[in-house]
Amino acid sequence: MEITDKWIQLGYAIKTVLKIVGILEATTYYARRKSQGKLKVYNSGRPVPGFSMKTDGQPVADEQIKEWIHEYLVDEEAAYGYRKITVCLRRDHGLQINKKKVYRLMKEENLLHPQREKQRKYPRKLANNREIMDSNQLWEMDVKCGFIAGEQRFFFLLSLIDVYDRSVIDYHIRLNCEGKHASQVLQRALI
Repeated sequence: MEITDKWIQLGYAIKTVLKIVGILEATTYYARRKSQGKLKVYNSGRPVPGFSMKTDGQPVADEQIKEWIHEYLVDEEAAYGYRKITVCLRRDHGLQINKKKVYRLMKEENLLHPQREKQRKYPRKLANNREIMDSNQLWEMDVKCGFIAGEQRFFFLLSLIDVYDRSVIDYHIRLNCEGKHASQVLQRALI
């Protein structure tokens, strides 16, 4: 905007300056100029209604729903999450309620359990703690797969790589790749 204003004040045509700067239309320029300096106000969504409806059309206040949620969680062994409580509210009380609303109500009452963190099944082990000073001290295997467009098939490339100089020691390229092929590549490399 500053660049366009500078060149327009020097007397150049607005259309030419906007074309050079890369703003497509003059309407965009004028809209940006009008809103320049004003803070954007972001709407936070629609207001919370404070009730939900039953299947027969009766409104039920959020406070009543919170009481029902507390009743489900009174038992010490009750490890219900917001999804299961949503199903229970629909089934037992005939509510037309969304799981997101149940989540919000449970969050307001501090009833949510802490979220589990995903754990890796196989922890990655890298060669960070090794100092490799020469070739043939550490090898890595890598499998890549590609697609042959003419035959509508996949192929596999199994390569044994020296970590020191990133050179390929041996490889296997075929339409299939199994554990026996990996052992064959390793045997050939050792020989």
